[in-house]
This record gives sequence, structure tokens and C-alpha cells, in this order.
Amino acid sequence: MKRDSGYNTKQKENLLSFLMETGDKHITVQEISTYLSNEGTPMGIATIYRQLDKLVENGLVRKYILDGKSGACYQYIGKEDGCHEHYHLKCVSCNQLIHMSCDYLSDINKHIFEHHGFSVDSSQTVFYGKCAQCSGVNAE
Repeated sequence: MKRDSGYNTKQKENLLSFLMETGDKHITVQEISTYLSNEGTPMGIATIYRQLDKLVENGLVRKYILDGKSGACYQYIGKEDGCHEHYHLKCVSCNQLIHMSCDYLSDINKHIFEHHGFSVDSSQTVFYGKCAQCSGVNAE
């Protein structure tokens, strides 16, 4: 297998490395662009989208489109795709996207399926509100 050489490879490596380092955080293309520029390996926005599409296609990254107003965000999942089993919380103040696994919501999914014949896709389910930091509340 022929490997890309030169500057372009360093950009791709930095892109993937950044996604891996961010763990379960959802990253925007703008955040990726800023990171790559700060690393000295800037990449055009169109190229970032192409690289992300390849990573999504290869099952290393998941793409989230939360609403029609904001752009997509991306998350490194590697070959272990466990992100589809939880809900997301979107802060309307700081735009943070939070993963939320909760047995109570799993019970709601079960109820909805058993009593209403509807299967909820939790990876596409987002609750909007304010995070603990923006609302000044200590979360448990």
C-alpha cells in the first residue's frame, strides 16, 4: 500500500491525532482548522471535510448533524462504536454537546417501543437547555 508523503501526510496525522485526543467531545470543522493552523499544518476547510468524510466512511469518526442551523460536528470513535447508545445534551448558551448515558432514559426507550411501537435512535436525540456551568448549578 502506497503511503502519502510530505506535508499532506502530516496534516492528516495531526487531524486524526486531534480527533483521538478529544475523546468523546464533539469537534467542529472550525475547531479542527484552528488546531491544524496552530500546529503549523493548516488545511483548507474543503480538505478537512473530505478527510472527515473518509474517516466517517472508514468507521473511525461519527458525524453529527444536530439541527438545520449549526454545522456538523465530529467525534472519534475508532473501531469501538459505543456512542450510539446514549443521548446528547446541547447547551444553548455555550453550544457544548454532552454525551449522556442514563438508565432512566433507557427505560423510556423501552416504554416507547413496547407501548407505542416506536424505536428511538438515541444517537440522533438531543435535549436542548443550559449546562450546569452556564446555569450556575452543580451537577451530580
